[in-house]
Amino acid sequence: MITKTLTASVFAASLILVPVERASADAGDFVAGAIIGGIVGHAATKQNQRKRATTRTYTKKTYKPRLPSTQEGREIQASLNYFGFNAGTVDGQLGRKSRNAVSAYQAYLGYPVTGQLSPFEQNLLISSYNRAQAGGYAVTQQIAQNPEGVRGLLKTYRAELAGQPAVAGQGTTIVVAPQPVAPAVGTTTTTTVVAAAPTAPAVAAPAAPATTEVAALPNFLGSGSAQSLASHCNTVSLLTNTNGGFTTQASMTDPNVALNEQFCLARTYAIAKSEDMIAKVQGFTSDQIAAQCKQFGPAMQPHVAALALKPQPAVVSDVAGFILTTGMSPAQLKGTAQICMGVGYRTDDMDVALGSALMLFAMGDHVYGELMGHHLAQGFGTTQRVDVARVWYGEGLKAVDAGAPAVFAPGQPERVELLRQASLRLGTNNSAVATQPTVQPAAALPSFGVVISD
Repeated sequence: MITKTLTASVFAASLILVPVERASADAGDFVAGAIIGGIVGHAATKQNQRKRATTRTYTKKTYKPRLPSTQEGREIQASLNYFGFNAGTVDGQLGRKSRNAVSAYQAYLGYPVTGQLSPFEQNLLISSYNRAQAGGYAVTQQIAQNPEGVRGLLKTYRAELAGQPAVAGQGTTIVVAPQPVAPAVGTTTTTTVVAAAPTAPAVAAPAAPATTEVAALPNFLGSGSAQSLASHCNTVSLLTNTNGGFTTQASMTDPNVALNEQFCLARTYAIAKSEDMIAKVQGFTSDQIAAQCKQFGPAMQPHVAALALKPQPAVVSDVAGFILTTGMSPAQLKGTAQICMGVGYRTDDMDVALGSALMLFAMGDHVYGELMGHHLAQGFGTTQRVDVARVWYGEGLKAVDAGAPAVFAPGQPERVELLRQASLRLGTNNSAVATQPTVQPAAALPSFGVVISD
């Protein structure tokens, strides 16, 4: 009897202790969107931990591949690769990499992220791919004109399937203007998607007083070209599709091609992460958050400019000093920087994107060194400096080698060696590193100080 009682007590204790240990182990993986502003929602944390424990308990028992057909798997993988969701080799086997690509596809279109396609999601994906392949030059023009590039076709085709006009870069926004009709008794007034009816001629506003144009001031801070990274990544995506997929370490002949592909892939992950976190922020709309993130630009511009002019340790030291002047907690800054980095990439604001990445690096997330390497190697948002780029690439790779989790394409461990070999094969620039005058920290940064609840 004593033995039975002791056994029951041990078993009950194990039921209590095991979930606690698992939850504690998972704390580092908790979505940062739940700590925006540095306030941890206790209830949200517990709910997230319970969900994770449930997933670990039942996933392996209940998961069954929904798409066993090899040919069907090939179609899905080819379609995902075409739209920039890296599913890896088109072999028809829907493994972890394919599920990660499906998750990215679902996140992009705003569907529940499950890693498994619903019938509608699969039909939209494959039909869009077939339509794009058959579209020829007209599709190429459509891609070039869309700020979201190849992926923008998905939103366009989805809107057309729903019978709605799609606005480039804005998903399926519909502008409806009422068509003027004569009032009638017993009839129903219909609203049609048409151009607004002409109105009375507007009275011309008085001419603005003439102003004297001030000559442009010289800029010696090394700010980069104003070329569009979004447009660049559209071109990279087209070349990747033409070449049959992403460059691998074995197939790499030009390191610039490989690094550009990985640069644009990292940009996509940053945008997806930001959008996922924004969806969890309460009390702010997406537009309000984007407007606040613009404050990162002027605040971080001097440090972004210093990237090409000062040694890497000096840049990090300056950013760390700036962080101390903000009065914000590390949790606030990290959550805000992750959100604003994606916003910067989505809006093509390199000061916001690069400044956010710099802040994350200075707070200890050295894996983001990869982004500074990409920008310096290609000259987006800063002056092109391949020699300095290699230093930043090295810092990012060193962090991964030391065990830091990858933040971009975490399901692709081979990506680390690809980045290492490609960055080492880049050319060098032996020009001396210039110095930069001391700059004053900018004003307040945005802070999304809210508690997230699931």
